[in-house]
Amino acid sequence: MGVFDKMFGSGASGAAQQPNADERFAALKLKYESVLRALEEHQIRLHNLHVENGKLFIRGIAPSDNAKNEVWDQIKRVNPAYDDIIADIQVSETRATAAVGGTPPDQTYKVRPGDTLSKISKQFYGDANEYMRIFYANRDKLKDPDKIQVGQKLTIPAQTV
Repeated sequence: MGVFDKMFGSGASGAAQQPNADERFAALKLKYESVLRALEEHQIRLHNLHVENGKLFIRGIAPSDNAKNEVWDQIKRVNPAYDDIIADIQVSETRATAAVGGTPPDQTYKVRPGDTLSKISKQFYGDANEYMRIFYANRDKLKDPDKIQVGQKLTIPAQTV
């Protein structure tokens, strides 16, 4: 089982609506294995990886234009026709700033009804388990990571590259 199986599993988004989607997903992951490795090597943060309309659908955020271009070069090596893949890779302005030596700014977030630190962490970092970063950055306002209040303004530390 590879890293992408752990992240997205065989029942990835979109698989339930299409017959044989699990088999198609497995075949496309195998075909684009070098692209998936490039995504990981270049620290592309994935938002989607599934089969959509019979094509491998990849959406992610790259830390720099160079990382994005490296992944596209790998896609071209595998299939220059792009007839079985859709890739939407954007460059994060915050991550791009960090990549060129700048310090990305922290952000402020106003807690809304239904929010948890895990949910906020998932929104900003793509990983709910990073919630303690937010908690530690707000120790002056928070005494317990499970007790945030609607309307609180939290500092969201910049994602490190």
